[in-house]
Amino acid sequence: MFTGIVTDLGEVRSVHPRANNLSRITIYTKFPRNELIEGASVACSGVCLTVVDTGEEGNRVWFAADAAAETLAITGVSQWRHGTRINLERPLKVGDELGGHMVAGHVDGLATLVTREDMTNMAKLTFRAPHELSRFIAPKGSVALDGVSLTVNQVEGDTFSVLIIPHTLSVTSFGALREGDAVNLEIDTMARYAARLMEAR
Repeated sequence: MFTGIVTDLGEVRSVHPRANNLSRITIYTKFPRNELIEGASVACSGVCLTVVDTGEEGNRVWFAADAAAETLAITGVSQWRHGTRINLERPLKVGDELGGHMVAGHVDGLATLVTREDMTNMAKLTFRAPHELSRFIAPKGSVALDGVSLTVNQVEGDTFSVLIIPHTLSVTSFGALREGDAVNLEIDTMARYAARLMEAR
């Protein structure tokens, strides 16, 4: 489990296709190499990936992870290339502060940035969610976008807006986000289960 509080802005070092429709992705990080043991989980722009290898190149640490066909089909991972900036978060430990909301790292789909309004002290970003996911998004509720825990500001049909403070713009990939870009969307787990209970009734 994660919180949606990004702790490193990584960079894709390489992407290589592998057998069985896998893709081996290598990512530079500031995380200490001794924390990236094989089998460890890392949220990579909201996608929970498993560390399969680590190394160092010069003074830079890197880790490698494999993305399966389903991950490549429903997330933005298939668009990652050399130099792509990736929001990174290590999983929660018992006793850690829960600063965002409970994020599983299981992306539900892609949301597209419709408009970006940069203001003095923040940016207002309006996204369009897939129709089948928009019903899970509510004003003042939580969403994870590219692994970042955010509070929904307004909702209108399939579109919703969030407000991004300067700190978040500077330490995540959101600073470079432009209209038309797609981000990984994970809906709030509580909203998912509430909807399922209503359906069961």
